[in-house]
Amino acid sequence: MNVMGIIFANDGELGDLTYKRTTASVPFGGRYRQIDFALSNLCNAGVRHIGVISRHSYQSLMNHIGSGEEWGLELGQGGLEFLTPYSMSTTDNYRGKLETLYSAMDFLEFGPNDDYVVMSGSAILSNMDINKLVSAHIASGKDLTVATKEGIADGVKRLDLALKLDESGAIADMVVDCAAPAEYLASMDMFVISKDVLMTQVKDCIAHNRYHMDRDLVLGGWQKGSVSVNVYQFGGIALYNETIEEYFRNSLALIGKDCRHDLFGGNHSVFTKVRDRVPSYYGENCAIQDCIVADGCMLDGNAKNSVLFRQVTIAQGAQVEDSVIMNDAVVGEGAELKCVILDKDVVIRPGAKLYGTPKNPIIIKRGEIV
Repeated sequence: MNVMGIIFANDGELGDLTYKRTTASVPFGGRYRQIDFALSNLCNAGVRHIGVISRHSYQSLMNHIGSGEEWGLELGQGGLEFLTPYSMSTTDNYRGKLETLYSAMDFLEFGPNDDYVVMSGSAILSNMDINKLVSAHIASGKDLTVATKEGIADGVKRLDLALKLDESGAIADMVVDCAAPAEYLASMDMFVISKDVLMTQVKDCIAHNRYHMDRDLVLGGWQKGSVSVNVYQFGGIALYNETIEEYFRNSLALIGKDCRHDLFGGNHSVFTKVRDRVPSYYGENCAIQDCIVADGCMLDGNAKNSVLFRQVTIAQGAQVEDSVIMNDAVVGEGAELKCVILDKDVVIRPGAKLYGTPKNPIIIKRGEIV
């Protein structure tokens, strides 16, 4: 079977973390970007024709992916392509994923040998065997398959798409933009569909002023009977980084062995851009407890239950707890941080004190001095 992939890079907003970058290029886990998981899922399944659709703020993403070498891809036609539909669009207003797909129709048509399309967002991270997903879709005989996760719906979290199954495993109900109760399965924003069906449905939806993937193509097609839908239940860990609170909680969850091993040691390896650095330095009087520490760090102070990205500096006497510290950030002597997210290149002056909460972590934007 020949499969092509599409990744949506601007898939939601994460406050100040996406001020000048896409959701796909938000750093995660000490050395990765969120797009690394979707790209690795596709590449490890042998998918070599992949389009990354980005609406804005994509310079950071392009710098990260580069030529695609780390994922075994080749930048250019027939390999990895950056698709920026709003550089060609007749409107600057984003109206939905179907419109971006319509603007990128040439990319879909370019792969004449591709039979199926796997579409993935960038805000939900998993280590998934895409071959199993596609095989389940083909075996179902349905037009479209939605990858789902149990245990996410709780009646509080607002889900883009949620599905309820009856006792026979058939879809009994489907809702969009709803805080669905616990018996519903949450969409992982990952879909498999025949390329021909996708192109036909996109053109039809746009012609009828319908632009949203979940509401118009999936729910609308299912309700009208024009699109048959299959449900694939994923059994591994899926991290929903759709809000700042979720991003913060999931970042710290990686400190736990089970979560970390499932996400990075599951079906396959997760690849990222290689940036070789010297090993991290641990000072004589530092105390580092229950932390993820990337390479190149200079640690003379103390850190507990935190994620430290590459080349982080924690000066002597500094206290960092329950925090996410991104690349090249500097925490000055005697500073105290708790429930804080420092973006890249942030400098915390000596003696500064920042205290957030797990539900409302303090975010310091890239390059700021506090």
